[in-house]
Amino acid sequence: MEPVFKHPDGVAVRVHVVPGASASEVKGRYGDAIKIRVSAPPEGGRANRAVVDLLERTVGGTAEIVKGRTSSAKTVLIRGVDSGAVVEALDG
Repeated sequence: MEPVFKHPDGVAVRVHVVPGASASEVKGRYGDAIKIRVSAPPEGGRANRAVVDLLERTVGGTAEIVKGRTSSAKTVLIRGVDSGAVVEALDG
């Protein structure tokens, strides 16, 4: 299963999030997801906001978590970019 796939509203990305890291960064493939480390803690939605911000800076477009808001396994919808650009930016 690929971590980046087409969605009717844009491009969806399966991510595995590690909150409370020393730095926010995209680490590459992690099984069938992309591993993302964020420095924000998992309280009050701060880690989720950090994931969205990091993906928007990395691939462009607008990002929204559509599945897994309270889990480390999330699906993020990105609008305004094509799937090739997302794959290149995240899995490159």
